Amino acid sequence: MTRLSLKARLALAGTLAILAALGLSAIGLTALFGSHAERRAALELSVHLDQLLSGLEQQDTRLAMTISPADPRFDRPYSGLYWQFAADGKVLRSRSLWDFELPLAQAGAGASPRSSGLYELPGPDRKPVLALIRNVTLPVDDGGTEVTAVVALDSTEIATARWKFAVDLAPYLLLLGGALAMAGWLQMTVGLRPLRALTKRTAALRRGDAARMGGDWPAEVEPLAREIDELLSARESDVQRARARAGDLAHGLKTPLQALLGEAGRLRERGETQTANDIVMIARSMQKRIERELVRVRTQGAQRRTACNAATVVEGVVAVLQRTPEGGALDWDIQVPGNVDVCIDATDFSEAFGALAENAARHARNRITVSARTDGSTLVLDLRDDGPGIREDRLARLRNGQERADESATGDGLGLAIAREVVETAGGSIDLANTDTGFRARIALLSKKSKFG
Repeated sequence: MTRLSLKARLALAGTLAILAALGLSAIGLTALFGSHAERRAALELSVHLDQLLSGLEQQDTRLAMTISPADPRFDRPYSGLYWQFAADGKVLRSRSLWDFELPLAQAGAGASPRSSGLYELPGPDRKPVLALIRNVTLPVDDGGTEVTAVVALDSTEIATARWKFAVDLAPYLLLLGGALAMAGWLQMTVGLRPLRALTKRTAALRRGDAARMGGDWPAEVEPLAREIDELLSARESDVQRARARAGDLAHGLKTPLQALLGEAGRLRERGETQTANDIVMIARSMQKRIERELVRVRTQGAQRRTACNAATVVEGVVAVLQRTPEGGALDWDIQVPGNVDVCIDATDFSEAFGALAENAARHARNRITVSARTDGSTLVLDLRDDGPGIREDRLARLRNGQERADESATGDGLGLAIAREVVETAGGSIDLANTDTGFRARIALLSKKSKFG
């Protein structure tokens, strides 16, 4: 049962409940019909007995029936309807009994009648009968004899009627079962609807379309939604504190690094160029490492990803790079539509795209192209440059995240690592590849709109 879905469990439980209810209904209704049939038979036998007693007389020392019973079955052997009178050891019985005598001793003082007031006795041809037994006293004119009067009916007739009733009842029970199954399916569909809404709301949280689960939930789901909201609040508080600590760290390290770079400048003025260059390289490497750790602290643990306009961020980063010596000498071709949002914080997207664009500007010869397209609900952003590309062995390490920061003096490996960490934290991916005309970096992120092809 643990591997079954909730819907399958409810369907299985509902099916078993319906089958049990229909089975019990069939048994109960059939038994009720049998009891009703027996009571009806008892009434009919009582009418027959009253009629027969009206024609019973004692002639000399024998009992005699002076009228002919209205029901012809009394005259047909083993017909299923019988009468018998006994007095002083003498027995008068119907022709339908033929040579069989009902054993009245089995209905003596120790026997109890059925709920209908009938006794069950063995009858002709080994078939049980239901017998109505009455002790009467004949009038004084007929001698005042005490007579045991019996009228019996073949019980197989009632059993047959009960069986036919069950057969007739079966289609209606099946129809009822189908109606109950449809009602159960409807109940299950309506009952599980809040869970589907819960799934959609959590997906909206992941995309950044919603900030909280909200409070418009049924009483059974509301505690879960409240716990999720409290968890989101706690995680956002953790992220805010982490970002605050990261800012403090950046501010605290900025002054020592600037002092170190200033010392390198003074060494260069004194002619110690190599030492100054080594200090600058170490300081820049430390700066890059600090930037990477700051990005990791800022992005880790973020539960809700806000959305930003892809074109706005790309154009802003390119505008900054165009003011640098390397970027200003290049031809930038931007083909990013302005009506597409990506599910990532604007600062994080600027950090990731900026790292890739900075590397492209560093290695490009003349031209950089930025284009975008949508693939389903994903925005695919391509950044292409006409530079020399990257050696295949190093490209493989960059793709696998195995490139160390100190393997490149220019820091492009660290920049790519920062970009990958930011994008993957946002649920996206980065792909790197050499092309016939240079190098291509591709960013794939979940988009909120897909209005272009």
